[in-house]
Amino acid sequence: MNGNFGIKDCALIAIATGEQAQNLREFRDRLAATHLGCVYYHFWAGLLRHRFDDPEFQNDFAVWASRALHDPPLAERLSLIDPNRYRDLEELRREVIEIIEERLYEKEYIPWARQGDNFHFVRSQIVVFDSGIRAADPAALKDIIPSLPLGSVFYHFIDARRRTEERKNDFSVWLGALGGRYADLAGKLDSIDPYFTTLRKLREEISEVFREQITGAAS
Repeated sequence: MNGNFGIKDCALIAIATGEQAQNLREFRDRLAATHLGCVYYHFWAGLLRHRFDDPEFQNDFAVWASRALHDPPLAERLSLIDPNRYRDLEELRREVIEIIEERLYEKEYIPWARQGDNFHFVRSQIVVFDSGIRAADPAALKDIIPSLPLGSVFYHFIDARRRTEERKNDFSVWLGALGGRYADLAGKLDSIDPYFTTLRKLREEISEVFREQITGAAS
């Protein structure tokens, strides 16, 4: 290991599954059987799509419940789900299904969407490429982060939690490999919740943590 941190960028490719639902019961049944990549896409892809029409809802399920089913209580419950709190996508899927089943039990009728407002399940495929940017040490990374591509922020700080053994962001994993000197910095980064925000704001928060910790360590 040479100690360098290599910056990667990414994009989420949307893949249509052909699966759709017009009412809440159909939605529950489709969700229970669909590819887990759909769960990932409908919770996380909005950050990369720069969605502005429903800023109060972070995931596509809540948006559909609000706009197509006109069910504010369900939309609110779904919008409060933080995917980072679940061990894996399967556990996250079970949580969504449980909320839907509770709502179906409460309702006297099954909520339906108008024709044309069906929920279309889309799964994601992440495409990763090397940006060519390298940081030799944490101080160098501190200077790079403010101008990181948003795809890099997503890959290293969000997608990393799914693919790393430690279930942490790539920055913290790298810092941990450098020794205990950067334990406080890694801990501060681990405490950031990347979900209820935007990638730009997340980049600013990460940059601020690096600036505070690295500058403080140097002074």
